[in-house]
Amino acid sequence: MSDFLKFAFEVISQVVYNFAELVAAAVKLFVTGWRDYFTIFFTYFGTLSLVAKILSILLMLILIAIPILAIVLLVRYWMLRRRLKGDKEDNAELYREIGRLNRQVLNLIEEKNKILALKVNSMGGTERIPYMGASALTDDVLPTVGNVTGKGGTAAAAGVPGEIASAQINIASGTVNDKSEEETTAPEGSRFPKLALVDLKYHDYVRPVFDDEVTLEQLVENYRLFACSQMHLYYTPEIIRRFVAGMASSKLLILEGISGTGKTSLPHSFSRFLENPATMVSVQPSFRDRTELLGYFNEFSKRFNETEFLRALYEANYREEPSMVILDEMNLARIEYYFAEMLSVLEMPSHDEWVLDLVPTAWEGDPVKLFDGKIQVPDTIWFIGTANNDDSTFTITDKVYDRAMPIELNERADAFTCDPQPSCRITSAHLQAMFAKAKQEHPISEATLTKLDKLDGYLQTRFKLAFGNRIIKQMYDFIPVYVACGGKELDGMDYIVARKVLKKLESLNVTFVRDEIRGLIEYIEKVFGKSNMADSKAYLTRIQNLY
Repeated sequence: MSDFLKFAFEVISQVVYNFAELVAAAVKLFVTGWRDYFTIFFTYFGTLSLVAKILSILLMLILIAIPILAIVLLVRYWMLRRRLKGDKEDNAELYREIGRLNRQVLNLIEEKNKILALKVNSMGGTERIPYMGASALTDDVLPTVGNVTGKGGTAAAAGVPGEIASAQINIASGTVNDKSEEETTAPEGSRFPKLALVDLKYHDYVRPVFDDEVTLEQLVENYRLFACSQMHLYYTPEIIRRFVAGMASSKLLILEGISGTGKTSLPHSFSRFLENPATMVSVQPSFRDRTELLGYFNEFSKRFNETEFLRALYEANYREEPSMVILDEMNLARIEYYFAEMLSVLEMPSHDEWVLDLVPTAWEGDPVKLFDGKIQVPDTIWFIGTANNDDSTFTITDKVYDRAMPIELNERADAFTCDPQPSCRITSAHLQAMFAKAKQEHPISEATLTKLDKLDGYLQTRFKLAFGNRIIKQMYDFIPVYVACGGKELDGMDYIVARKVLKKLESLNVTFVRDEIRGLIEYIEKVFGKSNMADSKAYLTRIQNLY
């Protein structure tokens, strides 16, 4: 045992000796050794050359900086440790405060649930809804008499008076008929409650009587008189012709112009004239993607967050009349962001491809017009956007303009009086048939096409602009319908050239455009005549004045 103690003493002594030497060497290296360093420095400094003196000074500065840097790092580490320790104490206090607030929130929720239970029970009935407590926070279905007592849900159980729940509008006649409770409440558990209510609304739909004898020219004049006599709105025949012809050339119309000229009231009153009121969607600056229009599936509640846009799109599958969705102030957000998918779908050549995905798979109880979680965009619907051009809006890009038909409203029509004019209920099929008939009876003349080719060549040569295939197609759809509505062929051509082709000049070089516009106006007068193409010439003059 004594031998082991002797061994251990010697080993530990050696370790302590070596550690002491290490400490002493460190102290000598960073503290006491500076006297020796400077002694060596001054011994050699007087005999060194100029370059060597500079290098020796730099070497000494580096040696001095090393311990200073080490001290600074140690001080910073110590201060950081103290701060973290203080933060930890503060965080602990913060966590205790959060816990106290969470308990208060739970107490308030508990109290709110009690109040809701009392309110529902106070609405009458022999059944009483027991207090649900915390379970109301986790259940997907709101508590009703039916799902609490097991006796089935009704409108009265949800707090709706029976006389209101038993009434339903008859779509065909506009009268109110008594309906059973099952027909006025959406199926329980449906993840599309709004669309399920649309199914119930059209459960006993009776097809109304349509006026399929009206012509396009009569449609324009009758609407003008209807807007005047029934809604005190005044539009020139020219604006209405452009609007109807625009419907023939595109499913997306953009109404532009100064405020107060009737951009929103035009499609609103026109839809009432057709006895199928339009759906108004107010575009917000926060719109970023398709979910702003179509909604989204909530994984937590297992329900689809439906929008009025989606409801209107779904209901249009039931309606035979032309349906309209008004996107009010549509350029408050970027159209090519939130409306991008719809723009792509409407470009599909076949209407069978006009399909939007809502949910990945179909569920039992989904609305009857949804197929495998997809909704059909019907050929009976039009999207009408209103746009202002000011500092609060975004510029509408060429991608949108090329696919849409812009209609400018910059002047208010004069007021006039007329006899009361009734509405006109027509089917979308009849409207499309009138468009097709107009294309057969009023094709664009060869003389006008020849002049158009000359203008196209001039624009390609001088401005690098051309009539794209999409513009040509819209022209062949727009002009015949415009003529069938009572307009002139050259006036329709003039409008298309001004709004679809010459508008692209605004994106070209300012100086170049300003110098070339005068020559373009003279060429248009030479080809089409000085008395024609007034809209295009006025548009070019306006651009030149802006520059």
